[in-house]
Amino acid sequence: MTRSVLVPSSLVREAEDKREATRKLGYVARAAAVFRADRLGIFADPDGERKWGDGFVETVLRYAATPPYLRKEAFGTRDELEYAGILPPLRVSAWTGSESSGSGSLRQGIVTQVGSDGRVRVNCGLQHPISLHVPPSMAVAEGERVTIRVSSRRPVRAKLVDEPLPGFVVTRTNLRDALDRPDAGYRVATSRHGTPVTVSGLSGIKERVAADGLTVAFGAPGRGLPDILDVDVQEIGAATGSTTVGEGAPTTDAPAGFDAWLNTIPDQGSETVRTEEAMFASLGCLTLTE
Repeated sequence: MTRSVLVPSSLVREAEDKREATRKLGYVARAAAVFRADRLGIFADPDGERKWGDGFVETVLRYAATPPYLRKEAFGTRDELEYAGILPPLRVSAWTGSESSGSGSLRQGIVTQVGSDGRVRVNCGLQHPISLHVPPSMAVAEGERVTIRVSSRRPVRAKLVDEPLPGFVVTRTNLRDALDRPDAGYRVATSRHGTPVTVSGLSGIKERVAADGLTVAFGAPGRGLPDILDVDVQEIGAATGSTTVGEGAPTTDAPAGFDAWLNTIPDQGSETVRTEEAMFASLGCLTLTE
C-alpha cells in the first residue's frame, strides 16, 4: 500500500523571507514522515509562485528527507539551504533494529565509486565509506542513492539490498501523471469546498485506503486546489454533495481526476488553514486504522 502526498510549487508563496519559507517546508516534511508517506510530489503552480519557486521548494524538501549523515555528500553548499539548520529532524523510523545505527538497521547510502570487480564504495554514514558487493540483480551508478542493511558495526558487516530507500522520496511531478499511477489508490483533493468528512464516513475511507493506498493533494496559502486547477467550486459541490464519503465506487465525475474532494476540517475555527496544518489534520484522519 503506497501513500503519496502532493503539494504545489507555490507552497511557500506567503513567506516573507527564506528563513520562514524553510521553516514551513520543514513542517511539511515532518507531516510526510509522521504519516509514513512513500512519496512527496511537487506539482507545478507557476501562476501562484512568488519569491520562492519550485527549485527552492524541491531542494529544501529533498534536503529534509535526506539522512543527516548524507547531506554534506549529497548537497554540498547551496544558497537555497542557507537556513537548513532550522529544519526539524525527521527521525524516520525505517530501521529494523532498536536504533538507527543498530544491528540489522536499514540505511541510505550514496555510491561514491564503482569498481570493475563488481564492487562499489558507499558512503552510508559510518566512519568511512565501505566496499560492498553488488548483487547480480542490481545495477548502480556513481552518485546513486542505495539501501544498505547493516548487520554489524564492529566489525562492519553490511550488504546492498534491492529495497526502497528508507523514508520518503521527493520528486517533481505532473499532477495528472501522479493521479494516473497504477498505485495511486484512493485519490483525494483537500478543500474547504469538498464533502465534509464525518465519523460514519471514515469507515468507508479506511477500507478504500487499506485496500488500494492513498494519494492526497493539497493547495497553497490563499490559493486552494480549485484556484490552482481552475475548478469551479460549484462543480465540486455538484459532484460530491449527494454522495456519502467513502462508500461505494469512486466518484467518477469528481473534478480534475480525483475520486473525492474532501473537507477534512469541516468545523475550522480559523478563516484560513495553512498547508502544513491541513496535512496533519487530513493525513491524521485519512490514515486511521482499527
